[in-house]
Amino acid sequence: MKSAEIRQLFLDFFNEKQHQIVPSAPMVVKDDPTLMFTNAGMNQFKEFFLGNKTPKNKRVADTQKCLRVSGKHNDLEEVGIDTYHHTFFEMLGNWSFGNYFKEEAIAWAWELLTERYKIDPSILYVTIFEGDESEGLERDLEAYNFWKKFIPEDRILLGNKKDNFWEMGDQGPCGPCSEIHVDIRSEEEKQQVPGAKLVNQDHPQVVEVWNLVFIEFNRKADGSLEQLPEKHIDTGMGFERLCMVLQNKTSNYDTDVFTPLIREIEALTKTEYGSSLEVDRAIRVIADHVRTVYFAIADGQLPSNTGAGYVIRRILRRAIRYGFTFLGQKNAFIHLLVATLEQQMGDAFPELKREQKLAFNVIREEENSFLKTLDQGLLLLDTILKGSKDNVLEGAKAFELYDTYGFPYDLTALIASERGFTVDEAGFHASMEQQKNRSRAAASSKAGDWVVLEQDELEEFIGYDHLEAQVKITRYRKMTTAKEGDFYQLVFNLTPFYPEGGGQVGDKGYLEASNGDIYYILNTKKENNLIIHYTQTLPSKLEGGFKAVVDAKQRQRTSSNHTATHLLHQALREVLGDHVEQKGSMVHSGMFRFDFSHYAKVTAEELSAVEQFVNARIQEQLPLEENREAVLAEAMAEGAMALFGEKYGDTVRSIRFGQSIELCGGTHVSNTANIWHFKITSESAVASGIRRIEAITGDAAKTYFEDQTELLEKVQQLLNQPQDTLKAIEGLQEDLASMKKEIQALAKVQLAATKAALEEELTEQNGISFLAKEVDLDGGAMKDLAFALGQNKENLFLVLASKKGGKPVISCYISKALVAAKDLNAGTIVRDLGKHIQGGGGGQAFFATAGGKNPEGISAALAAAADLV
Repeated sequence: MKSAEIRQLFLDFFNEKQHQIVPSAPMVVKDDPTLMFTNAGMNQFKEFFLGNKTPKNKRVADTQKCLRVSGKHNDLEEVGIDTYHHTFFEMLGNWSFGNYFKEEAIAWAWELLTERYKIDPSILYVTIFEGDESEGLERDLEAYNFWKKFIPEDRILLGNKKDNFWEMGDQGPCGPCSEIHVDIRSEEEKQQVPGAKLVNQDHPQVVEVWNLVFIEFNRKADGSLEQLPEKHIDTGMGFERLCMVLQNKTSNYDTDVFTPLIREIEALTKTEYGSSLEVDRAIRVIADHVRTVYFAIADGQLPSNTGAGYVIRRILRRAIRYGFTFLGQKNAFIHLLVATLEQQMGDAFPELKREQKLAFNVIREEENSFLKTLDQGLLLLDTILKGSKDNVLEGAKAFELYDTYGFPYDLTALIASERGFTVDEAGFHASMEQQKNRSRAAASSKAGDWVVLEQDELEEFIGYDHLEAQVKITRYRKMTTAKEGDFYQLVFNLTPFYPEGGGQVGDKGYLEASNGDIYYILNTKKENNLIIHYTQTLPSKLEGGFKAVVDAKQRQRTSSNHTATHLLHQALREVLGDHVEQKGSMVHSGMFRFDFSHYAKVTAEELSAVEQFVNARIQEQLPLEENREAVLAEAMAEGAMALFGEKYGDTVRSIRFGQSIELCGGTHVSNTANIWHFKITSESAVASGIRRIEAITGDAAKTYFEDQTELLEKVQQLLNQPQDTLKAIEGLQEDLASMKKEIQALAKVQLAATKAALEEELTEQNGISFLAKEVDLDGGAMKDLAFALGQNKENLFLVLASKKGGKPVISCYISKALVAAKDLNAGTIVRDLGKHIQGGGGGQAFFATAGGKNPEGISAALAAAADLV
């Protein structure tokens, strides 16, 4: 059975069982501060388990795109080492929200595995929760009795809390679980060791394929458990492992989920999977990681230096360096795998088809950039090794290579050993642990339990129509983070505050108590369908009503900028072409940025045309046409633009200004005239095929023009109020260019004179033509002088120093023949001489430069140079 058929059979089976088949949520999580990526099938349903939202259908099934790069068995550096763990994987799952429970979940799992997939029941084992006295939890006899109907009791195993009690996190819904394991070893191996002894022992052929979680408790902040009002089912089956079992393979990488990629990698790198341990690992790493990166880009997450983007960049760089180190690939090739993956999975995940060109270009540019970085890292490693003592590379230096240049420890150790060096491995791991501790400390947070003051099923958002309202606080909790200290999160029965989302920042404002006390709302966010208001101070009296007031000026500015993003999107498609699509945005009150697909720098003429287009729409005074209950299919048919990487329900909110129509949950002006004016402040590249425009509107645009007018007036004053300011500046530029030519001519004369004078001062010592002297030249002229002096000399050793401009500089030039004959290195020499001027430097073996802070040390440095000869 092929992987596509396996996936479809799962969905068809649960469709038969009256489950709604829903699409996978994006792999990149947008509105959950506790998660960066979807790491389990249940993530998109957390709000149902928490009771913050009521599902339309109590039975749901899907295949979910997941990413795990940390935690149990999923350390990034371990993926590729074994044959069954991955960064990106699909999780097949079925859910019940207060509908069926253990009996149906167990019966259907057994039916699907043994009757539909035809897995031999004799190779299956199941586990149940053994109980935990410290928690007051008894053995899950209910699950045990249901399993007895299908499987012999000697293959129903007891599991401890670590393996058989599932928890969402430190707090939240949880419950016992029942795992289904499969033993695909040979009969001979089974005779030697029973499969029961290998369950949950990390054996590559005795693996868990399905986990049935019975959610019935809530874990509170103090660690205690309480019963949930409803019981839920949450199951997750690893798609890649299931394919391994059904295709009679002993490795996930031998299934047709991975073999098309592996064959393509073999062809591109002229290697053979199965030829050696190192080659196999490298191919597995690349095959796994390209899936992760492609799916992330297709879901809207580009590689970057922060947050989720940094994780994606790190994964891609790991794949690149495995190809570089173990497959001998010095040129970009991973982007060429995009077409293979699109052909393989594009039907199941249409976003791969839609974003194929973008992924191809982004991955290619990332590869080329990192390959250059690797070359720089190799040069740096070479320099570090030359400066290392006792043929030992410090662990901290090795970690610097890893952290800055992406050099894995094993690559550093391999190169070091080839040069006769060892690496301080303990020091490397100590530096790694120190960084992890710093990161953990910076990101640490502690959440208290929600204190419920009033039961309220729905927190209504009224901020589209109102900026203030009478509200009640329905629940609150205390939060503590390393960065912010103590603060509080409040939930109201209704709220005019817009929560951060869709690229727009959250509202700020204040709460006013009945006695006139004011409590400032510092931010508003959404978490698990709750709109949460951040405040530094908890109201002294929580009962009763409050007046909630949004900062109207900030809201107006933010709304102006958000509407401008829609008009900008329309303008870019009009000016540049229909290939332009929004790839991200960030809307603040003071400015906004807009990322879009385009494969060339936007010219000044095109930017001007875009500005004119947007400002024309502002002048047209287009009214807002809003539909809060639009049917998704109908809105898309009308031409509505959807946000990159967003997940939409059946009903959506559409926003129209003239011919611009988009699906959007953000706040907007009632008429484009309220924007006043639109001005682009910058245009730049974000990644290959992705451009970014930053712009301002309204008050910010007014301030910008006022500043520009003031600047122009100052320029005119400096130019003595010329009649034509532009012509006056052009005249100055012409004069400056003429003077530069004269200076360059004089510099050549001075250089020739200085060269002639210094040639007279050269001394012969031990077969070396030597001079160490201070000159009145800048660094560039010193370099030109050194190369001019060395042009016709095979034995020149020259040290020049200067303190022109108040900063000391030392340059060292050694003839290449002398470098080879005497084993000299200018880089090493200037580093030593630089200590005299409280600085350092480096360069090549024949020429290097050092800068410093202490000009008074130049004489000592020149004396030290003479001592060397």
